[in-house]
Amino acid sequence: MIQESSIRMFDLVMSLSEAVDLVDQSVTNHHMQVAYIAFSIAQELRLSRDQQTELLFAGALHDIGALSLKERVDTFDFEYNLSDAHAELGYKLLKHSILFSKIAQIIRFHHVHWDNGKGQAFFNHQVSLGSHILHVADRIAVLIKKNVFILSQRKEIISKIKENNHTHFHPEIVQAFEGIAKKEAFWLDLASKSIDSILLNQCGIGLVELDMNRLIEITKLFSKIIDFRSKFTASHSSGVAAISEKLSMLYGFSEKESQLMRVAGYLHDIGKLAIPTEILDKPGKLTKEEYEIIKSHTYYTYRILERAGLHQIKGWAAFHHEQLDGKGYPFRLSGDELTLKSRILAVADVYTALTEDRPYRKGMSKEQALTIILSMVEKRKLDSNVVKVLVDNLEVIESTRNQAQSSTLEEYDDFVSE
Repeated sequence: MIQESSIRMFDLVMSLSEAVDLVDQSVTNHHMQVAYIAFSIAQELRLSRDQQTELLFAGALHDIGALSLKERVDTFDFEYNLSDAHAELGYKLLKHSILFSKIAQIIRFHHVHWDNGKGQAFFNHQVSLGSHILHVADRIAVLIKKNVFILSQRKEIISKIKENNHTHFHPEIVQAFEGIAKKEAFWLDLASKSIDSILLNQCGIGLVELDMNRLIEITKLFSKIIDFRSKFTASHSSGVAAISEKLSMLYGFSEKESQLMRVAGYLHDIGKLAIPTEILDKPGKLTKEEYEIIKSHTYYTYRILERAGLHQIKGWAAFHHEQLDGKGYPFRLSGDELTLKSRILAVADVYTALTEDRPYRKGMSKEQALTIILSMVEKRKLDSNVVKVLVDNLEVIESTRNQAQSSTLEEYDDFVSE
């Protein structure tokens, strides 16, 4: 029986958080550390359980609006320029989600300075205590040096935070930080490679039973976080998801299996969060090294979905660049090692990608795309039976895909224009 709907919300959020941090070694574990600090401060301030959980998740997702590697690196400057839009973009990505709307508000203003009380509002918007907690947590985390023993740094970090009390930071939050900073365990937890397990044990978030509609909602949100980094991929995952689900239905899969294929389509490129947009959007030919970096995205998809507890879906989603002849990547699977569901998703991905604009070429017509796909069948790259179902039902598949992608592109236009 498929169990993908019985997963921890914690695992879903933390897998996305870890994916965003994969973009550069210098930011590894940053989101997790911010989540831990924000949660610890919320506990010290005796905030409600719901507020503690909201701050944990806000910390885990606070920089998802930083779409490029440069933006991520820039945020690690302690005197970070407030004019950057990444906090607003993070807010816009999350604000329509029932699950994350409150978190979106916290993220939106997490770089607002306290400014001796003036920071209670920002351009006529009220700034919550949660946003100021997240601000302090984020700035503490950026002060941590990766190559210095953590306990040797704490005095300097505490001094830097106190130095900016009242100006940058809310004094009540600074006082709470000073309380937890006395504990060596707090700092050792921050530097631990098992910080996610420590955080899970402390926050006590258990299994969240997700019905299929909620799982689809969350993974569709994740697909926007993946795809909205570039105008060239803005609706890619929604197209792959729609085709994958429709092909599965045409194959006679159950409604639940077909819906899970849609989920796999939404998540198949989540590993691209580890790839700098500077490479994804490069208009010219990739260097050999850049292409090798691109090839790593399916490996990261597999590991991220494994981390999220999506054990069945991980293969369907991550094997979309594997080929029947064994010459795909990253696992070099072939023949019977590739399930029908992974073969379906591979065809959906190729067809969608060929018909979309890319930085280096215009999108192809459906006739041109089918010519290439049929040549890939001859070379044992794609499954002939799956391609036949695609060709025989192209009109209805095209209609389904166009509807899904048009809807997503409208959301993308709102995202970039607001």
